[in-house]
Order: sequence, then structure tokens, then C-alpha cells
Amino acid sequence: MAEFDTLRIRAGYNSEEHNYAVNVPIYQTAAFDLGSIDRARALWTMEEAAGLYTRVGNPTVTVLEDRLTALDGGYAALALSSGMAAISYVILALTEGGGNIIATHSMYGGSEDSFSHFFPRFGAHIKFVENRFDVSSFEAEIDENTRGIYIETISNPNAELYDIEALAKLAHRHNIPLIVDNTVATPYLFRPFKHGADIIIYSATKALGGHGNTIAGVILESGKFRYGKEKFPQFYEKSYKIKDRSGNRRSPIEIDSKSPLIIHLRAFYLEFIGAALGPFDAFLILQGLDTISERVEKQVRNAERIVKYLESRKEVEWVKHPSAAESPFKDLAAKYFPKGAGALLSFGFSGNEEQLDKFIKHLKYFSYHVNIGDVRSLIVNSPKTTHAELDAEHLKNAGIEANTVRISAGLESADDLIADLEEAFNYVFK
Repeated sequence: MAEFDTLRIRAGYNSEEHNYAVNVPIYQTAAFDLGSIDRARALWTMEEAAGLYTRVGNPTVTVLEDRLTALDGGYAALALSSGMAAISYVILALTEGGGNIIATHSMYGGSEDSFSHFFPRFGAHIKFVENRFDVSSFEAEIDENTRGIYIETISNPNAELYDIEALAKLAHRHNIPLIVDNTVATPYLFRPFKHGADIIIYSATKALGGHGNTIAGVILESGKFRYGKEKFPQFYEKSYKIKDRSGNRRSPIEIDSKSPLIIHLRAFYLEFIGAALGPFDAFLILQGLDTISERVEKQVRNAERIVKYLESRKEVEWVKHPSAAESPFKDLAAKYFPKGAGALLSFGFSGNEEQLDKFIKHLKYFSYHVNIGDVRSLIVNSPKTTHAELDAEHLKNAGIEANTVRISAGLESADDLIADLEEAFNYVFK
């Protein structure tokens, strides 16, 4: 197997199969000619994986799926139109017919809100752990209806870390998958499948694409988890939609026992719900992957320098990042993130709301908007923006204090970024 930096540029693509195009072509078409009746049968019975209808598959999108599968060392992938689509597909598919997912409060605000209020409308109930840093707290919530454990490998916005291997062992002891949102870490910093995770979710909008120009999501399956019939009967249900050439009904497990979730999602969720990723968007994410190592490496180093600077300011009440002096996650960072624990950090602003407004407006090199993982450095007051849909109790449970400011470090000069922060602090607190 080639190394990461080779795979990010070459995995999943053979130019001979695409008219010798050096760059992955953009197959901007709604549908593909079937060629012959016999080939049509092969496509409809999944004997042949090729272009059929872009809602359920497209060659440009397939290259992205195959490339990310290689980067994460997985078995199969499904690219979608957004990170929230990826989250929704996984939660709803695993809990079909009723069930619950064990999760933490510390996550992206849209995830937290959907877990608390939206998914339960469809019978997908979320049980939040009391102490997210204690594995036994996860185990205490598991019951006969539990269908998975869900965490973010680096949480948004407070950059919290978890013992992935311990959670994977717990999940597997109870015959349920460990689902991880690896958006902040990316496969460059952390490869969850190597540590026991079973399903990976990405908002490819963030550091995978890296340029703030595309909305996309990805689901990956390890190929190692075995879904039991008692907990996951939906993967054993035979359907005429995925019949064989003789017209025999088949189940996702029969088609591929290593990736029944991806088969199930592609055959039913993509077909009936949609949320397909367009070929041009897939092309843009692929362009981002070409430079992911260099981008994320510098962003992490910039974040670490910003952390050290913020710790020196009396106007900063606290700094949250695994590299921070008072971080409780140093051991986990050393174990799981030898290249650095991400470019996302948060700090407590000691002034009032009016002063924070002046501070943000005075910055020149930090853009004020809610994305992360961009080439540009970004800053936002999370309780009023990315997590504004959460009430006071949810914010407290997530550890998001009222004065939380989140930074996503970009690729600018670290000296310029620090000087920009310095000038803004001095302007507001002169």
C-alpha cells in the first residue's frame, strides 16, 4: 500500500479509463447511456459499478469515494451533498424501526440540535452520556435498543479528545458500531479505522476541500464490523429493488457483507431521498485533497502558535486546545495525534459583548463566519452563531461558556495573525 501523500493525489484514478486525462474529469451529466440491454441488467443488479444516473452514482464522485476510502484505510464510501446529509443518513439508517444512539453533548451545534430534537421525530432517539470523558458513562446508557456510539474525534468548538480505542472495544463488546465524525482531524491527522472505529463521517466542506467553496459530506465503512440480524434486521431484509438477474430478492448483506450500510444507503436513501453530490463539487473536493497534507500541517502549527499567544494575554480567561498548557487532553493527543491535534481552538474573551464586537470588527486577517478548515483564518462567537440553536442547558452540557470565541487557523503567516490579534486586543482594552 502506498503512503498517504501518494494516495491523496493518485488513489482511485487511472487515466487510461478516462481518455488519459491528467485531472479527474468532471462528468457533468444527469444520466449515462446504458449501451445494451445486457449491460443495463448488469447495472441494475449491481454486477457492474458504473455510471447510470448521477443521483445514485457518477464517475467523478466515485473517484472521490475511492480516494477517501484509500486515505482512511476503509472498505467503501458514499459521498453526499453535505456533512449533515451524511450524519442524517447514518443515524436514520442504523435506527430504522426504532433504536437509540449514544452520543456526547460536545459536538457541532447542528449535530447537537438534530440529535436532541429532529431525529427523535423519526424514531431515532439519542441518549447523551452524563460524563463524556468516562467510558463507563457510555456503557451505562447502552441497552437492548442501542444501535451505535457517536463521537467527534476532535470536538467542535472546544477541541476535546476521547479514548477512541476504549470506546471501540466497548461498542464491539455490545455488538454495536463506533461512529466517528472525523471532520476536524481529517485522515491526515487521524485515521479512525486503525483504532477500532467502524463508520467515519466527514463534512468535506471543511478541511478535506479546504477552500471554503464547496458543500459536501462523506460516509466511510471499515468493512470489519459485522451487523447482527437482531439489532440490524434492515440489512437482512430482501428487496426486489436489489434483485439478481434471475429476479430473486436480495438483502444488502447478501450483496456485500463487508459494507451493508453503504449498500443500503446507496440503494434506498440515495434513490429515494436524494442528497447526491454533484460531479463538479466532487471535483473541487478532489482538488482540495491534492494539498491536504501541506494545508493541515501549517494550520496545526499556526493554531499551536496562536494558543501560546492567547495564553499570554490577561484579557483571555482560558484557552481550549490539546496543546494548551492546562489542557486535560495531552496524553490522548500524544497517543492519537502525533502530528498535532487539529487547527480548531477556542478561548474565553474577558470583555463584554460590545467589546467582543469591536474586537472582531477590528481584525484584518480573521474572517468572521461559521465555516472551519478553510485556507483563511476564521473567528466566530460560537454561542451566538454555530451553536445559537442550543438553549442554555444544552450549552452548559456541551461546555460552551457564554464568552466562547472559536478560531479555525488558516494558512496566513502566523506572525501576521498574532499581530492582528495583538492589535485588536490593544484597541479594545486600551
